[in-house]
Amino acid sequence: MSGKLNSLTDVLKKTLFFFEALSVSELAPHVQRKMLKDYTLPQVEEKIRLCLSQNGCFYKEKDNWRLNLEGNKENDQFYSLLLKKGQPLNLREVLKNMNSKKKKVKKLLSEEASLISDGRFIQLDSGYWGLTEWEVETSHYSLKNLIIKALKMYPGGLSVQQLHQLINSWRKTDVKTLEGVLKKFPYFEMAGEGVWSYNPAVRVAYEGLLKRFMAVINRQKIRWHRDRACWKSKIEALQRNLQEAVAGQKEAAAALAEKVEMAGQHEYLMTQMAEKDLLLALRKREIIRYREHLNKLEAKANSILYQCRLWVKRAREAQEEIARLKDLLGKNQASLESLFTKLQQYKEKDRENKARLAELKEQHSIKVAELQNEIVELKQKMERERAAAALEERRLKEEIGALTNELKKALKVEEEQQRSYLMAQQELAAAREELRSLEKQLKNPFIRIVLKLRSIFGKI
Repeated sequence: MSGKLNSLTDVLKKTLFFFEALSVSELAPHVQRKMLKDYTLPQVEEKIRLCLSQNGCFYKEKDNWRLNLEGNKENDQFYSLLLKKGQPLNLREVLKNMNSKKKKVKKLLSEEASLISDGRFIQLDSGYWGLTEWEVETSHYSLKNLIIKALKMYPGGLSVQQLHQLINSWRKTDVKTLEGVLKKFPYFEMAGEGVWSYNPAVRVAYEGLLKRFMAVINRQKIRWHRDRACWKSKIEALQRNLQEAVAGQKEAAAALAEKVEMAGQHEYLMTQMAEKDLLLALRKREIIRYREHLNKLEAKANSILYQCRLWVKRAREAQEEIARLKDLLGKNQASLESLFTKLQQYKEKDRENKARLAELKEQHSIKVAELQNEIVELKQKMERERAAAALEERRLKEEIGALTNELKKALKVEEEQQRSYLMAQQELAAAREELRSLEKQLKNPFIRIVLKLRSIFGKI
């Protein structure tokens, strides 16, 4: 059967069909060799547990898992068809061919989901379906597992030659390799002379010890890697320190050589400096002598210059004084002229003011006379108005007296009217009482009859 298996379920079906019963730890190496190569062994075991528990074609017997080869009855016809054809078939093509011949055949074939949960079928990566029992690829299994398979098939045990013949039917091998594997693992026990058997309990114990040993080895390996990294870092640090020390030594040697060179240069410079100091001392003496001579000449020049400056200063001050006096003279003349003109103007204004004052006096006297005349006239008018006011006051007093008399008379009349009004009200009240009494009397039926008769006779 050519083609690769499609999924983990198919790999497990094929492996459990060949080995009949295996634990998860025994299945993990086969699955990792076939697929899931990028996963670690614990991750592969977790995937296998999940797949085995989710598919109904696997069942657990104690600690081992087995493949259920009974299958679903709905898939029996497809199983017989595959047995008849002897090669993988595509389910969809089969359904198409069947539908063209018989419409009822479709009910006999299940869908792919039911085939996945059937232990008799496996699916290839091309989408074709085959049988689990077809052509087991034993090259994927180790020689140890093939020996275990053979010894499980014959629990009574097998000799080396018998094992060699049986395993050669699955995979080519030699007797020496076979004996090496039998002697290597303790769960292959020699039951008699040349007869080997398989002890699963010893294998479980051996694998448990092996796991513990591998865990210890892994821990030791991790510790060794950690120590190695630590020592490596220390060595690198020491190498860096050594390089720094060598570099420092080189720098110190260079500094020492530079110091020696600098000492030679210093001595040479000291000799040159001594010569230069001598020359400078001689030149200093000459310069000092020249400076003293220059100072004397400078003192003489300064005294002459000072005298010249004094004469120049005095001449400038005299010129400035003359200019100032000239300016003052010009200013005084200008101020005198302006004062003279102002004096003339003031005199003219004084004359004009005197003339105006005389005119104003005349006008004032005229106005005073007019005002006196007006005052006399106003006094006369006031006396006349006072007399008229006195007469008017007398007349008003007489009118007030007459009005008061009339008011008294009106008040008396009003009092009399009020009295008459009260009397009229009293009479009205008495009339109302009489009316009420008459109405009460008229309510009597006898009086009503008499009144009606009277009215009748009065009409007649």
